[in-house]
Amino acid sequence: MIDINSNIYDTGQGNNAHKGPGPGLMGARTLTGDNVVNHADENLGEVKEIMLDTHTGKIAYVVVAHGGLLGIGEKLFAIPWSALALDTVNKRFILNIEKSHFDSAPGFDPDQWPDMADEIWVDSVHAHYSTKT
Repeated sequence: MIDINSNIYDTGQGNNAHKGPGPGLMGARTLTGDNVVNHADENLGEVKEIMLDTHTGKIAYVVVAHGGLLGIGEKLFAIPWSALALDTVNKRFILNIEKSHFDSAPGFDPDQWPDMADEIWVDSVHAHYSTKT
């Protein structure tokens, strides 16, 4: 059995150790928990989940938790994958928005996820982040 807390990609020790398939190809679990910042280096939240479109096999959204304290009072936001840039050096994502952008963003409560296949919801999310569906 594989220990889910261990790094399954670590195949050796020392300077020549192979640490995985990244950064061009990464396991979704290695990105969960990463911070999301903007270009002003302001913390926008933390990656909670990565949503796959099972019909296309592509990543549709990164669910980011914003606000709250220790998970209490936080709100979730589905950020289109195309709106994010992966900063592999600092192990985080960069989203090119102002921090106040979340005030009007289509978010949801952790216990009431939207129907992410609903075309009206999809269009509103992509319009908010100026991305294409």
